[in-house]
Order: sequence, then C-alpha cells, then structure tokens
Amino acid sequence: MNDPSATEFDEAYYRKLMDGLEVIEINLSICKDIIDFRIDASTYKKDYVNTEEILQALNTYSIEDKMRSIQNFGAYSLCNDIVFTDDGIPFLMTQNIRHNYIDWNDIRYVNQESHNMLHKSHCKKGQLLVTMAGEYLGRVAVYDQDFICSSNQAIAKVTLKDGVSPYYVATFLNSRYGQNQINRLRTVTGQPNINMALIKSLKIPFFSDEFSEVIESIVMYSNEMFRRANNSYQEAEKLLIDTLGFKDFNLQTEQYSIKSLKNSFGNTGRLDAEFYQTEYDDFVKKLKEYNKGCGLIGDICTIKDENYNPDEREEYFYIELANVGSHGDISDCDRILGKDLPSRARRKVHTGDVIISSVEGSLSKCALITSEWDSYICTNGFYVLNSDLINSETLMILFKSRFVQVLMKRGCSGTILSAIGKDELCKIPLPIIENAVQDKIKKLITDSNVVRKQGKELLNEAIQLVEFAIESGEGAVLKHKLERGSL
Repeated sequence: MNDPSATEFDEAYYRKLMDGLEVIEINLSICKDIIDFRIDASTYKKDYVNTEEILQALNTYSIEDKMRSIQNFGAYSLCNDIVFTDDGIPFLMTQNIRHNYIDWNDIRYVNQESHNMLHKSHCKKGQLLVTMAGEYLGRVAVYDQDFICSSNQAIAKVTLKDGVSPYYVATFLNSRYGQNQINRLRTVTGQPNINMALIKSLKIPFFSDEFSEVIESIVMYSNEMFRRANNSYQEAEKLLIDTLGFKDFNLQTEQYSIKSLKNSFGNTGRLDAEFYQTEYDDFVKKLKEYNKGCGLIGDICTIKDENYNPDEREEYFYIELANVGSHGDISDCDRILGKDLPSRARRKVHTGDVIISSVEGSLSKCALITSEWDSYICTNGFYVLNSDLINSETLMILFKSRFVQVLMKRGCSGTILSAIGKDELCKIPLPIIENAVQDKIKKLITDSNVVRKQGKELLNEAIQLVEFAIESGEGAVLKHKLERGSL
C-alpha cells in the first residue's frame, strides 16, 4: 500500500531540488504567448519568468500603449553614404548611450548633407534612446539636448505620449526588471539584437505621478552632475593643451614624405608608408619644443607587464575595454571566479596606475585606477603603467590627448588585430609637465571623478527606488524618502 506522506515528501524534495537548479518546466501554450514564439531555453530562465510573474501582478502597459512613435536609422545601405567630419553635427553611437545618461565625449560628427539624409535617425528632446544591437544592447537614456543630432542604425528613438515621463520609463528599463525583459527577448545567435517590434512589447509598471516626478528629479539632477564633471575634465584637457602650446598648432598640408632607406627602415625597421606621414614628425617636433623638457615613455614610466595568475576559487572584478568610459572612468565590471576568467585576464592593477589600450581603434580607452578599483584584474590588452615624474591624473590626460593618440596609432602594427607593441610604446615622447600645472590637473580630474561618482550613485538610487516600488509598493518608497528628508 502506498504511503501518502512518502509521496508528499518526494514532491517536496523534488521542488527543493528544482529550486536550486536553473531548471524550469514550461507548457508549450506559454511559449506561444511570447511575441515571436520562442522555445530556446535561455528565454525561460527563472529570473526572466519570475520578472514576468511580478509584472503581471502590477498595473502595466506596453511601450506601444504609451508611445506616439518609434523609429530608427532606416536602410543599412545608407551607412555607405555618411560623410564623417572633424566637426559638424553630432552623431551618437551605441557606446555613447549609457544607463540613463548620454556620454558626449568621443562623439563622431557628420556633415549637413548626411544629417539631412538620415532624417529617421534624428534625436529630439525628450525621446527615449534604446540601443538595439552589439555589446551595448539594452542601454536606455533620455535625449535631453535642445539641438537635434543624428544617431547610428542600432539606436531606436521612442517618442512617448504627453504626460508620460521618459525619465521614469528609462529608469525602469535600466532596472533589473527592464533589463530582464530586454535580455529575454534579444536574439541569442550571431550579434545580439532586439528589433523595434520587441521593444514596443516591453511592459512598464506605472505608479502615481508623484512617484514619477521623484524619479525624474533624481535623474535630471544626476545628469546635471555629469555636466559639471565633464566641464572639470575638459578644463583639465584645455590646461594641458595651453601649457604645451598646441592650441593654435597647425599641421603641414603635404600628404607625402620622402625618406632615405638609412633614415627610414635602417632607423625604425618599418617599411609601411603610413608610419612616415608628415603629421607624426610635426607632433614629435612640437613636443620636443616644450620648454620644460621631454622624455620617452620607456624612461619616464614604469610599465607593469608581469602576469598575474588568479586563484581559481577567488572572485575578481574584471575590467575590459567596454568598462572604460571616455573620461578615464570605469563602470559595470563583472565579478567572476578565477576559474572562469578569460585567459587574457592577467594584469592586476593598483591605486595610482593608469591603464591604456594597446589595440588600434580602442587606443583612447585609458583609465585612472583610483582606490575604488584597487586590486582589480584587467585584460592584458591594456598596458598598466605609472610614473614618478608625472602624476597619474596628468599621465592619463596625456595618453588621451590627440598628439599622444596619434603617435600611438603610428606605432601600431599587425594585419588581423593591429596593436602597439611595448618597444614602440616606449619610444613615444612625453612632455614632462611642470609640477604646478600637474597639481592643477590633478585637482580638476579628482573633482570630476568625485562629482561623476555622485551622479552615478544618484542614478543607482533611482533604479533601486523603482525596484523597491515594484517589490514593496510606491507607498513604502515615498515613506522611506520622507523619513530621510529627501523629498
């Protein structure tokens, strides 16, 4: 005779076992409810399904319910007709879109004709910008500028209906519940992407206008802090340029250079014509004219290129190229067990170090290692260095300056993945900036980093408040804010 208590025990044990595994049972009828009828296992991760169940219990609307329009770039063939310029109309790329703010550094520009042609790519004030493809997929920010700019083919522009706060919607989409929906619906083969039909299907829970206004005010204030941080950073860059006399520096117009074999290959070991462009000689000559002196990177800096072998059982924060911002800041680093780190994760960084990318196309990825990032692991695609003659803040600004960037590009070699080797890096001249100027640059960069960090903390707070409202109700959030005196 069967014992009912034994059956109950077996079922309880089975449920407990299943709870500890990334395993879930789904009926086929539920799969049909997904907008594009997905049956791949990754669509039904427990976290994704749990998010769906939580949102179903709330007052939710799809983006399509709350929008007036959504559009992106148009035909991909238009990419061939874009004319990029050194100055002109800003052209946003996916890397410029961050979680709840836009990074206006490292911006590309297009001419007026290209801008007119790309009318579907225009960004207007108050629109949601949603990245649709690549490694930056799923980032959402509000376009808050008075001027109209262009954007690339992987950014969707969503115009919401009147009365719907784009700042609240963007904050929700950047929260765990928004990101779970986006990651659930994106393609999992080839380059990750999400199309506009799927974006329109994303569910948004709405609370009171008072709650939306709280979130909007936090995000807008954080964006103002980012502007202040950018101003301090740009002031540091300007101070360096003015100190070195590069403000009104003009390059030669000649597009050719004549070198003897002795003064070319015999001296450098390089035969590629690009290495001998006249602009390189112009920059080197100008740097050597600096009245406080100039030296080579190999003499001025210590390059820390010894390998670090991570402990397989220990967790590490891992810095990749994608984690480095345009102001030398670092964000969104993954925490990974040593056994799961990629083989290229072989550099350990410490406070005061500067990391610079060695890969052509990413040479501007330079960052200052502050105490916040001490003992992190980074890819060996970075050089890790410091100097006794130049403080870390000034060193970072130097490496991100146009003239050093150009000379680093000159030193790159290789066919499949062009990069600058250590020997070529060590030959690049650096000006030895006077201490008084270094101190000013250090203060400006420190101020910039402090304000930027505060801005990021505010954005994180806004996301946490949205998640708290979803989990505990907006009343608990508003009560919490009132108790803190921050409403």
